[in-house]
Amino acid sequence: MNRRHCATAAITLVCALALLTSTGQATAAPVPDPSPSPSASSPAGSPPRYSNADLEKVREQIETLYRKAGAATDAYNLAEEQTKKQSGEIVKLAKAIVDGQARIARLKDRAGAQAREQYRNGGLPPGAQLALSDDPKLFLDGINKVHQSQQASKSLLTELNQTQQDLETYTQDASANWEKLETNRVKQAKAKKKINAQIKAAEKLESQLEKKERDRLRQLERDAADEAQTAWLSSGAVKDVSGEASEAGAAAVAFATAQIGKPYVWGAEGPGSYDCSGLTSQAWLAAKRPIPRTSQEQWRLLPRIDIQDMRPGDLIIYHADASHVGMYVGDGAIVHSPRPGRNVTLAGAGSMKILGVVRPDK
Repeated sequence: MNRRHCATAAITLVCALALLTSTGQATAAPVPDPSPSPSASSPAGSPPRYSNADLEKVREQIETLYRKAGAATDAYNLAEEQTKKQSGEIVKLAKAIVDGQARIARLKDRAGAQAREQYRNGGLPPGAQLALSDDPKLFLDGINKVHQSQQASKSLLTELNQTQQDLETYTQDASANWEKLETNRVKQAKAKKKINAQIKAAEKLESQLEKKERDRLRQLERDAADEAQTAWLSSGAVKDVSGEASEAGAAAVAFATAQIGKPYVWGAEGPGSYDCSGLTSQAWLAAKRPIPRTSQEQWRLLPRIDIQDMRPGDLIIYHADASHVGMYVGDGAIVHSPRPGRNVTLAGAGSMKILGVVRPDK
């Protein structure tokens, strides 16, 4: 009996943690405390088992936690991608600042040389001295040289002022980019913390179950996916889908399917492990068509197409917050990296709620 109360308390505690760590668009309704009920076939005195209804509640809660972890993973990946870009911009700005400083130094040397020359000539440039000559030819040459000297001095001052302004702009941009970089680092830290909290909550919830219950839980997962896939196929959504893969699409599919069996690791882009968008972005990179790193950016930036026009290589984006992505491989199936604790695998394209389809090579 004590064991029963301990398990129930653990489930309640983890469910409460899941609700407290809720993030993004995905939200979860409170899960009722699943009271274990003895299996009809359990011998007298054996520990009580969860009923299928109890395990279904646990399955739904675990699925919600991993979906939230997926959304947090996307936030982390996007922040990391932006940080890399900002780092590159900062390197460019630093080089521009060094170049600007060197240019200012050269211009100041030129200005100094002009000033020294005038000093040696009694404060008058050579052209001005010639302009004071009684010789008409020398006088005209002097006037021309004075004009040229004035233009050169004016250009030199203009160039010096512009270079100084550019240097100030570069410095301001570098400072702003450093601030953006720091903001992104903070976003990464927060996202990483949320990811770990969601994954730990899901793992803890599943760890309360015994092996037979975990096996039954996996079966419930498969049943739910099969039911959703059957309903999707029965709706006629893919009745007229018959597009053939483009050359790049076929290359992307070949890469993605070659990763089957490799584990999901959040933030991973291969070669030994992948998260969902790490798999799709690397597959299209292998096809020489770079695409955004995260599923949310893939949904936001890539051309969208109707499901009826789908062809192998296209990406199917899932859930209202675009937190998951898989690659369509034909015959109503996708290859994807599902979640922590699972490996890259084939699955029914309709086994999750579809948000839409995008085509990287449109």
